[in-house]
Amino acid sequence: MRKILLFIQNHQTRLSGIVLFVVSVAVVVYLNPREIKFKYEFQKGKPWLYENLVADFDFPVFKTEEEMAAEKELLKENKPLFLEKDSQVKEGALQGFENDFDKAWDAWIKDKNVLERTFRSSEYSKEKRNILKAKAISRLNAIYTQGVLKPFEGQSNFKNEVYLEQGGLSHRVKLDDFHNIQSAGDVLKLAFTKEPVALRRMVVGAALDQINYNVSYEPVKTENYLQSQIEAIVPAHGAVQEGELIVAKGNIVDDDKFAKLHSLSESYKGTFKGKYGLYLLLFGQIMQIGLLFTILYVFIKEFRRPLLEDVSRLTFVLVNILLMVGLVRVVLSFGVQYVYIIPFTILPIVLRSFFDTRLALFVNTLVILICGIMLPNSFEFIYLQFVAGIFSVVMVKNLYRRAQLFVTAGKIVLAYCLSYLSIAIIQEGSLEQINWLTFAFFGANGLLVLMCFPLIYFQEKIFGFVSDVSLLELSDTNSPLLRKLAQEAPGTFQHSMQVANLAEAAILKIDGNALLARTGALYHDIGKISNPMYFIENQQTGFNPHDELSFEESAEMIINHVKDGIRLAKKNNLPDVLIDFIRTHHGTSTVMYFYKKYVKNFPDSDDALAKFTYPGPKPFSKETAALMMADSVEAASRSLKSPNHEQIDKLVEGIIDHQMSIGQFENADITIREVKEIKKIFKKMLLNIYHVRVQYPE
Repeated sequence: MRKILLFIQNHQTRLSGIVLFVVSVAVVVYLNPREIKFKYEFQKGKPWLYENLVADFDFPVFKTEEEMAAEKELLKENKPLFLEKDSQVKEGALQGFENDFDKAWDAWIKDKNVLERTFRSSEYSKEKRNILKAKAISRLNAIYTQGVLKPFEGQSNFKNEVYLEQGGLSHRVKLDDFHNIQSAGDVLKLAFTKEPVALRRMVVGAALDQINYNVSYEPVKTENYLQSQIEAIVPAHGAVQEGELIVAKGNIVDDDKFAKLHSLSESYKGTFKGKYGLYLLLFGQIMQIGLLFTILYVFIKEFRRPLLEDVSRLTFVLVNILLMVGLVRVVLSFGVQYVYIIPFTILPIVLRSFFDTRLALFVNTLVILICGIMLPNSFEFIYLQFVAGIFSVVMVKNLYRRAQLFVTAGKIVLAYCLSYLSIAIIQEGSLEQINWLTFAFFGANGLLVLMCFPLIYFQEKIFGFVSDVSLLELSDTNSPLLRKLAQEAPGTFQHSMQVANLAEAAILKIDGNALLARTGALYHDIGKISNPMYFIENQQTGFNPHDELSFEESAEMIINHVKDGIRLAKKNNLPDVLIDFIRTHHGTSTVMYFYKKYVKNFPDSDDALAKFTYPGPKPFSKETAALMMADSVEAASRSLKSPNHEQIDKLVEGIIDHQMSIGQFENADITIREVKEIKKIFKKMLLNIYHVRVQYPE
């Protein structure tokens, strides 16, 4: 047990990385749909490259989503309209007319202004009343039997079938068959045109008071009927029988064969062969996803080993992979066509902001393959995302410039559109069948790419990384700390500016992070703010405070500027990646001037070297190594009274060779060839700084 614990303790970082990979595999496998995938890849308009495919079982030939949508749209356009007649309206109207008519008649008989005196005789008036009453009731009955339709929205433009429901039965009718209030009144008026004016007004008025709507539009029944028709749509337009040839080798996959192949692939979903089919499927997915993550692990181990030793950075990479896979799984629940809205190019752009191009491209390719496994006929998806990912990484060189991101987003959209158009033309053979809505998805994708800035900022805060955007802000000489350096140690500030220029040029030449090198160089000597006059570049009065100190004290004051710089950096919340430049810019070198003075005066001292040596650590990256070279070369060049080609060449070669000989760069991933390139850059720039004329051959 003790050996196991000791092993875990000694290999804690490596084991943590392995655990992260295992957890990532488990999450991706969990997100993958549990369904058997059709083992053949096929495209419409392309030849069938496999052997003759014969149906192993009966299966329906499903309609495409477009065909189903077209049928639904046709049903909606031709949906019938349902009306309902209320019989109680008629009964109430007839009863109400009888009551109102008798009252109106009695009032009319007693009216002194009635000129038709013949109506006053009781026999005639009673007979006439019954005739008029019966006639009015007959007309009202006919009007309500035909129906008075209540107006509804869209009535004037409705051309489809109309059904009237009455007594539980429906029969087809026309909207023109029904009365409206005006036409019903006209029928009543026409029935009594031969009657005297006063009498006609009395009868018609009593009847008109009983006219009301007894037929109305029923939207609920109309929509229910439409829904039942939609639900009754048959999802297939045929079937393939067992043993039937689906497609022969070499045949072009036309619309009919494509429909059969697509239906066959759909038939496989949700089916498992045998008792342990589900477990075998799960085992296969674990192997498939595990293999892809193993490839990533091997890549990082072989080419980016420091990443395995940094749990925070490794977690950052794996979390971003899982976020993209999870996003795909969520979007797939809404429809596979929406997958092109997902801004996959954000992943390589974000990784490029914190890591190198090679890692960003490799991880992006891995994520595309993982997501492609989840999609049907994944060739199109993988091709489009691969092209767009290459464009995003290659074109984003200066992400800290906002305009550059807008331009890059536009180029990514263009890459998507051109790639999709090329595939669509090959598959469809014409522009008419292209789904132009996909281009709108690409446009939305480009807009979502602009989320890079807030996403990078958010992840910086979580994982403690530093992006190019933050480095640009920190490299601003108007930042508080650099402004304080310029005010309190102006000589050191000018020295830092020159070192930044040298380091930036050197890193650009050897393909490192130039912005990081420049920013680190600007801050590498901020510790001199604490005691600026103890450094020669800030001594302008001719007074040297070292004259009043012992050699050990002078060396301690100089060495302490590293510790003071680290303290100031932490106090001002500078990121660790910049503090590393402060720690390593002298490595484990020696304060040679005071060391030689001390040894000359105290030759028998045994611990002299330790007193005059910087605590380190040594540079451990290209950027920190380049800074050490630039810092030493720039400082030493100031001692040249009349610099020329020979002196500068000798100075650069001597200083850097000495640093290499004492092993200052043994922890940095920098090659001899790159060091030679840096020497050339330094010589050229120093010649320009000191205005040395170019030597021409005689």
